[in-house]
Amino acid sequence: MMFSGRLGAIPRTVWLLGAISLLNDAASELVYPLLPLFVTSTLAGGPLALGMVEGAAEAAASMLKLVSGAWYDRLGRARPFVVSGYGVAAFARPVMALAQAWPAVLCLRVADRIGKGLRSAPRDALLSRSVNPAQLGIAFGLHRAFDNTGAVVGPLLAAGLLAMDVPVRHILALAAVPGLLCLALTMRVREPPGPWHVDPVRRRWQWASLPAPLRRLILVVGLFSFGNVSSVFFLLRASQIGLSPARVALLWSLVSALAALLSVPLSGWSDRIGRLPLLTGGWGLMGALSLGFAMATAPSTVWLLGVALGVHLAATDGVERALIGDVAAADQRGSAYGWYHLVRGGMLLPAAAWIGALWTATNARWAFFSAGACAFAAAALLRCWARPSPPVRPG
Repeated sequence: MMFSGRLGAIPRTVWLLGAISLLNDAASELVYPLLPLFVTSTLAGGPLALGMVEGAAEAAASMLKLVSGAWYDRLGRARPFVVSGYGVAAFARPVMALAQAWPAVLCLRVADRIGKGLRSAPRDALLSRSVNPAQLGIAFGLHRAFDNTGAVVGPLLAAGLLAMDVPVRHILALAAVPGLLCLALTMRVREPPGPWHVDPVRRRWQWASLPAPLRRLILVVGLFSFGNVSSVFFLLRASQIGLSPARVALLWSLVSALAALLSVPLSGWSDRIGRLPLLTGGWGLMGALSLGFAMATAPSTVWLLGVALGVHLAATDGVERALIGDVAAADQRGSAYGWYHLVRGGMLLPAAAWIGALWTATNARWAFFSAGACAFAAAALLRCWARPSPPVRPG
């Protein structure tokens, strides 16, 4: 009852952005669990190639997130970024079905993530502007719940189609259907009412213009991202331990289902107890997960680790974004989310290359051990050094 009452007060814009994310992630996650198999088997790439595909894609997206976020602060309008961002992704993903070598997948994956770079910071700023500060946690949690629900649907579709012996290339092409439905919904996005004073001459988006607590927070997020193993490596490790391609898709669906179910209550809880307890606990859990994947030898253990991964995502994804909204000034949120996404995503290329190279040069265990150490260090620094002040809440 407590959460149903609070959800009833969430504006229409948040629900619409959530539905758009659901369809987009259904398309994206129909493709995502198949990428390790497609790159390493069908296209004869290895762990390093897989790491380069994901790292380059996320790095390209992160650069655009800062540009689009700063531009949102100038325009005060998110709709053009939302429409174009989801549109680029909707057209890029199905074309992967035509790839004949892994560099082609890299280019298309970069195009997909360019779409994400265009939309992410303006969308997050629009979402935070659409609710009052006391609703930030539950609003971002709701959005992440929709997003993760799409990540349940996509892998389930992939697993079902694989079980029916549908070729991987045909499954990749089917990503066009939810992608186009998503694009149609973006046309209904409207800006929230209220004045928006834009001064493009004095608008500041440089790193030095951000408040010191926000800069420290983003730097620690960057350290965590460097040790945050890309999910493709979790999926590759699960396959290495003995899960079939269909079961790998089901595992990712389970992870996403748990994240969807728990995002609203956990992110909403952060509105009451504060962001830091959940965020440091979630980051510490990722450190433990990395150690678990390093030591796992039985498929049954992988399923337990998948449950823990779903809890980690629910406790951190929405809370991180809400914490940025807490600390950033209202007229600088586009730039703040741009810097957040730039640092968070920009660390993924060196991280993915490092994990892939370490995996190739030694073995999976050492790759996951080193990633876990970074996650534990980031959690400690968040508590001891970053510690942004909690927002003042009414009543």
